[in-house]
Amino acid sequence: MKFIDEARIEVIAGKGGNGAASFRREKYIPMGGPDGGDGGRGGSIWAVADRNINTLVEYRYTRHFHAQNGEGGRGADCYGKGGEDLTLRLPVGTVIHDDDSGELIADLAEDGQRALIAKGGKGGLGNLHFKSSTNRAPRQSTPGEAGEEHQCRLELKVLADVGLLGMPNAGKSTFIRAVSAARPKVADYPFTTLHPSLGVVRVDADRSFVIADIPGLIEGAAEGHGLGHQFLRHLTRTRLLLHLVDLAPFDPDTDPVREARAIVEELRKYDENLYRKPRWLVLNKLDLIPKAERQSRIDAFIKAYDWTGPVFAIAAINGDHCQPLIYAIQEHLDEMKRSIEQE
Repeated sequence: MKFIDEARIEVIAGKGGNGAASFRREKYIPMGGPDGGDGGRGGSIWAVADRNINTLVEYRYTRHFHAQNGEGGRGADCYGKGGEDLTLRLPVGTVIHDDDSGELIADLAEDGQRALIAKGGKGGLGNLHFKSSTNRAPRQSTPGEAGEEHQCRLELKVLADVGLLGMPNAGKSTFIRAVSAARPKVADYPFTTLHPSLGVVRVDADRSFVIADIPGLIEGAAEGHGLGHQFLRHLTRTRLLLHLVDLAPFDPDTDPVREARAIVEELRKYDENLYRKPRWLVLNKLDLIPKAERQSRIDAFIKAYDWTGPVFAIAAINGDHCQPLIYAIQEHLDEMKRSIEQE
């Protein structure tokens, strides 16, 4: 299935039914009086988060959703039937904005969460409501109200604990294959990842976390260059970022330090909050460096990059040194969870 993480739809709630202007007519009751019923309410449109749905592909091709209108009132005090509500099932992590005003309508962050996105119109009043001591035969009634209408922008932000950052061909897909059951495409050319991949990393029987891999970033991504900028939104919900760096690039003219700085600058341009998230440095492809040179290459990079945070050196292709990194991530996430619970 093609991965679709953005769509635009139009939602129109149902119109309320019109109130009726009617009079009671029965044999031997010449002064029956008004008996017009109210119109039924229009159907509303709800959004529900469903963990069994993974993309917004259904809403890429079906873009107009109209809830049922309410029925009009009738005589003999008969009220119109209300219109049926319409429920849109969306992936967990979908954010709904009003496309015209930019206002946030709903953020479906949990499975089963419901949100009203378009309220149905009220039904009109029948002439029964206008009867009084001075108006024994009211002929007025009110029409039903129109339902709400919205042009909505749907954005899917995947729910993951850890997000992977890096240039194309830095080894992000290889890493997620090494530590989880996810099987994204891996090849010796850039941009092999064309859409986000999720993997569950199981540390032990009772502990696990979710890791997200997005297409590689390039310099100028915040301005729309490359593919990664389209998917940076998927990292906004993560609690930890792993910045993978190719420590042994095939092109000898490539400077890993400059590329690493370029990635961080793109983060800052895109979203200041994303830039301030906890970020660990993961130096990859140690297998391509002679053992005698590895430590000196690592030390030289850290010094040139002026990095003081956590650093891990791995070879994702064969899983070397990945296990200590996985345990450290789990401990970090557990500590964050404990801090939140204490607060």
